Amino acid sequence: MTNTTLNFKTAPGHEVLAAAGKTMLRPGGKAATEMLLELADFKSGDTVLELAASFGYSSIALAERFGVKVVGVEKNPDSVARARANVAAAGLGDRVEIVEGDIFHLDRISQEFDWVLAEAILTMQSPSGKAKILSGIGDRLKPGGKFLSHELLARNRESEIHKALSEVTRANSTPLSESGWIALCQNAGLQVEKCQTGAMGLLNLRRMLDDEGFAGTARIVWNIFSRSQIRDRILAMRRVFQKYQEDLGYIIICATKQH
Repeated sequence: MTNTTLNFKTAPGHEVLAAAGKTMLRPGGKAATEMLLELADFKSGDTVLELAASFGYSSIALAERFGVKVVGVEKNPDSVARARANVAAAGLGDRVEIVEGDIFHLDRISQEFDWVLAEAILTMQSPSGKAKILSGIGDRLKPGGKFLSHELLARNRESEIHKALSEVTRANSTPLSESGWIALCQNAGLQVEKCQTGAMGLLNLRRMLDDEGFAGTARIVWNIFSRSQIRDRILAMRRVFQKYQEDLGYIIICATKQH
């Protein structure tokens, strides 16, 4: 979806942020993703399923850094085409495959994997949606395989935060508490082995500099203040983030499929 066709009044918050130039949309930013990867113990040749692979950048980085074989599943056909082009340009066609598919229908992928990676995906789903996706993840993992997750955390006032976030993001943003996320995994047969939490700083200037660099941050700030529709939506989101800054955070989880 291009910026010229995006309805900024009704578009989901992550699309508005992307239109402003934000490339890192995970609640804990690059730092939390790095910590998540440190929780893992990838071995060369391991197989990884990445959910919502977008343009393939994470799948490519995993293959290059750890020597793993990655299947990235992505629903948007345009993103799939771009991801496949990026994989080809990186010369990783033998180690990274991008498939067009729906994260609610992982049963259409026949392979079982050593790892499943999902970042900033489950938060946006209803309770039944979260459970369905996690069930599919469990089915795609080998016995003893591991699930890596990075999501939005609500330390307190979950219902109040859900209502406030849903209003400003125009999406079903439903973060859970730490115990809630752990219980959700365990109900799907995924035993949480490692878990860390931290502060959410999605629109924090220092975090943006870490995630996007100086040039990227300058471009985002310019887009926010030069385009009123983007500015109105992003400042509304920022006000909610600030209001609940003591209660909002991120959580990273490494969970193992039970035999």
